[in-house]
Amino acid sequence: MSPNRADPRAIGVFDSGVGGLTVLHECLVTMPHEDFVYLGDHARLPYGPRGRDEVRRFAHEIGVYLERQGVKMVVVACNTATAAALPDLQEELGVPVVSVIVPEAHAAVQATRNRQIGLLATELTVATGRYENLVRTLDAGAHLTSVACPKLVPLIEAGDTFSDAMLAAVREYAAPLKQAGCDTVILGCTHFPLLRPVFQRAFGRDVTLVFSADETAREVAETLARKGIENSGFENGAEREGTYRFLTTGEPELFRSLGERFLQLPLGDVERVTVAELEAAA
Repeated sequence: MSPNRADPRAIGVFDSGVGGLTVLHECLVTMPHEDFVYLGDHARLPYGPRGRDEVRRFAHEIGVYLERQGVKMVVVACNTATAAALPDLQEELGVPVVSVIVPEAHAAVQATRNRQIGLLATELTVATGRYENLVRTLDAGAHLTSVACPKLVPLIEAGDTFSDAMLAAVREYAAPLKQAGCDTVILGCTHFPLLRPVFQRAFGRDVTLVFSADETAREVAETLARKGIENSGFENGAEREGTYRFLTTGEPELFRSLGERFLQLPLGDVERVTVAELEAAA
């Protein structure tokens, strides 16, 4: 391996759909020299209503598949998969695993002024209680009000971000957090940042919305540096720009059309990987 490129392997990123592209976007900006491979498990979307064991199995299959693709790190850009499977993935995989939940809980505890924190997430993320445990560990006096939002991910994945149904759902889910007096709200699903303006209008200017894709990207960069596996950014003496490729278990055209709104960059070719291939890898 060339001394100019400490570790040229790609970083694997996965989510149940396209929501994790919001995290990938920050990773691309923070680490422009790194290569990435992103897998969206559209065929089994959404994860939120599923059981914990089922989501844990999905995460295991994808993690093993990405590791066999030769990645040097796995980023779980899915709050539901993180809540259900993070410790298992860290134990099972031979590469570092970074996720989205810890940076968000930390940012919320830092941001709140009245120690009333709200969480909007999928049913399974809420049911695991992982955010509550993290918040209480960071500040035992903080109170977390959690609201499961089952209607949002299917609407977002259908490309519906401004309809009356979406606005009504956002108002419905915001109401308990407003009633609880939350001054800080965690958008605990990687799909939700696409609705940030809608949420901000529902809560008002005085409520801080936390979605820490940038902090997750920073953690990825710090982990690469700490383990000495970052790509130096030079190839044959010249500065290089990293590449990215996309895989989906669903329809590639649908992934591309919706994904570009999340990534805010062109996606190029999208490859299809079947659920059977993921199951075989594990």
